Amino acid sequence: MANAEAAPRCRLYLITPPGIEPARFADTLAAALAAGDVACVQLRLPGASDEAIRRAAAALMPVCRARDVALVIDEHADVAADTGADGVHLGDGRGVRAARGILGDDAIVGASCGGSRHAAMAAAEAGADYVSFGAFFASPTVPDAALVSTEVLSWWSDVMETPCVAVGGVTPGNCARLVAAGADFIAVSSAVWDHAEGAAAAVRAFNVAVESVGAN
Repeated sequence: MANAEAAPRCRLYLITPPGIEPARFADTLAAALAAGDVACVQLRLPGASDEAIRRAAAALMPVCRARDVALVIDEHADVAADTGADGVHLGDGRGVRAARGILGDDAIVGASCGGSRHAAMAAAEAGADYVSFGAFFASPTVPDAALVSTEVLSWWSDVMETPCVAVGGVTPGNCARLVAAGADFIAVSSAVWDHAEGAAAAVRAFNVAVESVGAN
């Protein structure tokens, strides 16, 4: 993740809405990234064609690069390689080695692990740069996801060096629990893009909430 060494506190990881108009969304993303600290943006367009993902990546990459924010593409390692994105996020950690073979040693390869400690350890051992756990709260993005205990974050931070991402229903009002439990990144989607006062206000609110944990 960009600037991870310079800012060791928990950081924001933004996930795009599942359907976007790239040029219009690029303006929304630019406002969000200008509003506060963000480590990474995941371009997640389930069901979209490779060409649609390429077009979206081309629109969003300059916005991310201008703020030194990593852009990873959900699932499509080959598209990530084609577009020059910073890496890929996989829904299954068993694909980590294959993705690394496509993207090379310098790319970011992350993997979703639900609440499975075994899957997370296997992904880390395979070379994942981060693992994600969740969902921790009910989420409009993935409404049927099984909820995970924050204990997995505490356990992971105690025994493993690979960073972990907490995802699923995360809001400015509940993220402090995840930060305190040991999350290195909090992944958010609808809580930013559907915020009543706009995405920039949401990013500011998340940053305030994260900083408040460190101040306590």
